[in-house]
Amino acid sequence: MIHNRRRFLQTTAAMATGLAGGAVGASSQAQRGQNSVLSIPDSEVKVPKVRFGKLEISRLILGVNPFYGFSHYNNNFSAVMQDWYTQARVIQALQRAEALGINAFNYVHMNRGPADWERYKGEGGTMHLVAQATTEDPAEVVNAVKPYAAWVQGEITDRAYRNGKLGTVYDYAKKMRDLGVTMVGVASHIPEVLMRIEDMGWDVDFYAGCAYNIRRTPEEFRKLLGGELPEMVNDIYLQDDPPRMYAFFKQTKKPCVAYKILAAGRVANVERAFQRAFQNIKSYDLVCVGVFPRFKDEIKEDAYYTSRYGVTAS
Repeated sequence: MIHNRRRFLQTTAAMATGLAGGAVGASSQAQRGQNSVLSIPDSEVKVPKVRFGKLEISRLILGVNPFYGFSHYNNNFSAVMQDWYTQARVIQALQRAEALGINAFNYVHMNRGPADWERYKGEGGTMHLVAQATTEDPAEVVNAVKPYAAWVQGEITDRAYRNGKLGTVYDYAKKMRDLGVTMVGVASHIPEVLMRIEDMGWDVDFYAGCAYNIRRTPEEFRKLLGGELPEMVNDIYLQDDPPRMYAFFKQTKKPCVAYKILAAGRVANVERAFQRAFQNIKSYDLVCVGVFPRFKDEIKEDAYYTSRYGVTAS
């Protein structure tokens, strides 16, 4: 226990100076954005937890996409993320998050994910897995890492919905239940899809919803945008989308996880995005946010905003 605590303290210092400060030539704008948060001692960042099934889970779940180059921005940024995030840096990020009180990770069973997770655990990591189930057979991920919770990836759900095969998602979720996953969930980028699943009374424990509906069809975008169709139609983020997804969260009694609340790095004000999310979801809902601490300590920033706006009245 003493060894683990010493490791966390060392990791805290390393991440604050190494990951955040290791970017020679970081813009002054990025530095100004983190000064107020970095001046706060880590000990004063208290990430709140909520009951999620049988466990107390931090209201902030560490996202996985940046670790393996899924920027949801453009190919160049994705390549930069993938190149920068070596296994050592992934482990440092997980340890830094754990040191700040984030105790859940949105694991994905692909690329270097299994090896990174094994190394993290081997070095004393204890975060809980709230995984994205992306494999063709959920048994692959469940048997490999035994996640406490897992949601059917939103891409899988939305593709099945568009193809009129939503029943395959029901079967997938049921198989996760049969495999022993404690908390089974379904994700989507489309609020109406989650509403339909809720109305059908599926045996799921929670939902995960993207704050932005980035899975509209070209026809839907043309209707919204006066006949115009933007470039990169699969990653368009509309400012009025979050209230639509958050409204569904308020309607269901089941816990929900909001992801992409920062529009994959596009929001102008990170603090305001966290504030809006926590003010418009239930007191026992959570957010899942990925980080790229190349220029600043985004992990501490996100943890601080969660501690500030995610505390619920007792």
